[in-house]
Amino acid sequence: MIQVIRRELRRMATQPLYWLSMVVFPLMATLFFTTLMGEGLPEQLPLGVVDEDHTSTSRSIVRNLSAFQSTATHIAYANPTEARKAMQRGEIYGYYLIPRGTSREAQLQRVPTVSFYTNYSYLVAGSLLYRDMRMMSELASGAAARTVLYAHGATERMAMAYLQPIVIDMHATGNPWINYNVYLTNCLVPGVFGIFLFMIPIYSLGTELKWGTSGELLRTARGHISHAVLGKLLPQAIVFLLVGTVIVLWLYGYLRFPCHGGILSMWIVMCLYVLACMGWGVFLFTMAPTLRLGLSLASLWGVLSFSICGMSFPVMAMHPVLQGLTWFFPLRHYFILYVNSALDGYPLLNAWPYVACLLCFALLLPLCLPRLRTVLERYCYVA
Repeated sequence: MIQVIRRELRRMATQPLYWLSMVVFPLMATLFFTTLMGEGLPEQLPLGVVDEDHTSTSRSIVRNLSAFQSTATHIAYANPTEARKAMQRGEIYGYYLIPRGTSREAQLQRVPTVSFYTNYSYLVAGSLLYRDMRMMSELASGAAARTVLYAHGATERMAMAYLQPIVIDMHATGNPWINYNVYLTNCLVPGVFGIFLFMIPIYSLGTELKWGTSGELLRTARGHISHAVLGKLLPQAIVFLLVGTVIVLWLYGYLRFPCHGGILSMWIVMCLYVLACMGWGVFLFTMAPTLRLGLSLASLWGVLSFSICGMSFPVMAMHPVLQGLTWFFPLRHYFILYVNSALDGYPLLNAWPYVACLLCFALLLPLCLPRLRTVLERYCYVA
């Protein structure tokens, strides 16, 4: 087995693709995503305003809308057509329309209508601006109704009881800052990392078939398939574990992302994730024992992980068949353990079924050894 390890180290040293895929690209992806969303939330998104009313009330609405953190209402348009064309050109993400006579209609209690339009082709920007414009509309409506109630002799307490009979006290747990960097990076970075974890074991085994060196590998291992496979994967696993450690220290040590369960627990989760992905990658190679098909299957599995892990769409709202398939994606279990440990601060035993699933992925390797022996001894490379 030591001879196989030395042989694999020589292969890794002479092929830059190993180090690019195992070290450079995962760390570059980590740096890219954490700096891309370094501000936490997008701020000063361009928003157009069409003020046809030109009154003190409409100007107050525009000023208050500009006070929102994510909105920058510094673009005024003469009519809705100009604003719509600007939104179609991508100059603004939405516009707010205050029709002529809005203030007068509000004073006469005739229920004026204001309109706002957002471009949901840009999901994050459109959602943030929609939230701000809707909140501003509700505040303006409440202010107008409060003025009318005051005119009828109502006290402030009576007016507020009528306008807001139920006060909502919201507390966002886990990520109270609504920081997109915390929300997205903790899944995007492991997801990208997992793609390389799938592909490198497949590449190392597949190139043995492609270059016709599988017989040499088995002779070096003296016919022991377990020594051959473990000798090949052990150096890769050590490098991946070191890279995973750097990622954990960067996210929870340097950037100070929420980690209520402690960095040690997230390091354990990362180690389990690394071993699980590598074990699943070997399993995928046994199912498609060619370099081209194996890499294609691994990349497909890695990309699907982002959609099915529950980060962007809740698993409980998926089709029952897809809910069952989520158990076959290591990123799903990593995501649940991240929420359990880093955000909620519970011990890993609180989510032991997901820990057991990651261990099962890693333990697929011994089950694949008989099939791998057959592949390495008898299969010929097909381009």
